[in-house]
Amino acid sequence: MDLPSLEQIVQYVIYGITVGGIYALVALGFTIIYNATDVINFAQGEFVMLGAMMMVSLHSTAHIPMPIAFVLSILIVTAIGATFERLAINPAKNASVITLIIITIGASIFIRGLALPIWGQDPIPATPFSKGSPISVMGAKIPLQRLWVLGTAVLTVGAVHIFYKYTIVGKAMRATAINRVAARLMGINVRRMVLCSFALSAAVGAGAGMAIAPVTHASYSMGAMLGLKGFCAAVLGGLGNGIGAVLGGFIIGVVEHLAIGFAPLGYSGYKDAVAFIILLAILFIKPSGLFGISRK
Repeated sequence: MDLPSLEQIVQYVIYGITVGGIYALVALGFTIIYNATDVINFAQGEFVMLGAMMMVSLHSTAHIPMPIAFVLSILIVTAIGATFERLAINPAKNASVITLIIITIGASIFIRGLALPIWGQDPIPATPFSKGSPISVMGAKIPLQRLWVLGTAVLTVGAVHIFYKYTIVGKAMRATAINRVAARLMGINVRRMVLCSFALSAAVGAGAGMAIAPVTHASYSMGAMLGLKGFCAAVLGGLGNGIGAVLGGFIIGVVEHLAIGFAPLGYSGYKDAVAFIILLAILFIKPSGLFGISRK
């Protein structure tokens, strides 16, 4: 087997970093809801899918300018996330965590089932955010949309950090994540913070879906694999640790793409298995994740 050249390795690493940014955003969405509710929201991938499909519909079908379509898509998916919490999670607030997780799985199947007749099963191409020739980095050719993906991931993580650190609602959500009983005693409306966590998680997922859609095309089923890989990234970084989730996403993205270059000929198609191999390894070696925190 011929080893990849330096240029190819750089190409794989940069591609891995950009796709890892999407995994990082999905993992961050898992963490936001997990911290507020102890629930793993397996419908997170569908928020990603809805963001991509909404943007394609608004821009390509309704001919709304891309920046406006981007903002409208985030607002629509945020509203869907909040509605999901009000209609499915809040009524079952006294149920066990396992029951709530099963509800999120059912919601994922339901949303995907609705998306199929609306948008069809064929992937839909999305318009890139900007036009231009790929840029060269150490001999590797990087399409501009890949940079948009990475930029969206970095800006979103930064915005979430600022939201949590400098806004009243963000601080209340942090307090709820640390200790829900203490937060309630301090006068924080915990149920409202849970609603905000679902809305914020949906917004983050929508941003990820819109950024990656021009690279992979948008489809009704795209959220399933992205959601699972985001979950793997969240577990790798440590459930409940936002920074760990983001780093876990980048790690999985880079390792996954390097596996393409170093895998024997004919085995590169198995790159999707890399995330799950890493998940199994981390569960065996360090179940709390690389940057996991203890939860009482």
